[in-house]
Amino acid sequence: MTDLELLARADAVAGRAYAPYSGFHVGCAVLTHDGVVIEGVNVENGSYPLGVCAERAAFSRAVAEGRRPGDFAVAAITASPCGGCRQWLAEMKVERVVFRNGGRVVTMSVDELLPEQFEL
Repeated sequence: MTDLELLARADAVAGRAYAPYSGFHVGCAVLTHDGVVIEGVNVENGSYPLGVCAERAAFSRAVAEGRRPGDFAVAAITASPCGGCRQWLAEMKVERVVFRNGGRVVTMSVDELLPEQFEL
């Protein structure tokens, strides 16, 4: 699967986001090294801090399905990931991230996306 095909999967799943407050629908499609695509969407909550980003939803689902850090080749996201999600991408050891930003498609390694990241 190409990066643009994976981004198209993220675009498609974004329509299922639950975003009644912001109207900002985000989708994430993560490709594992064995060719499985795991999707997630943002889910808002009336108590704003309790909302979940699409990336976090996708990786939470992946972990629940038995995946672990290092199992992920590419994450495609319909928007530039927030700072917290950049740390999730680093912790899950994603090889590269593809996202839309300002009308363009950007591809970066996690090290480029989150320089000086920390590990416990």
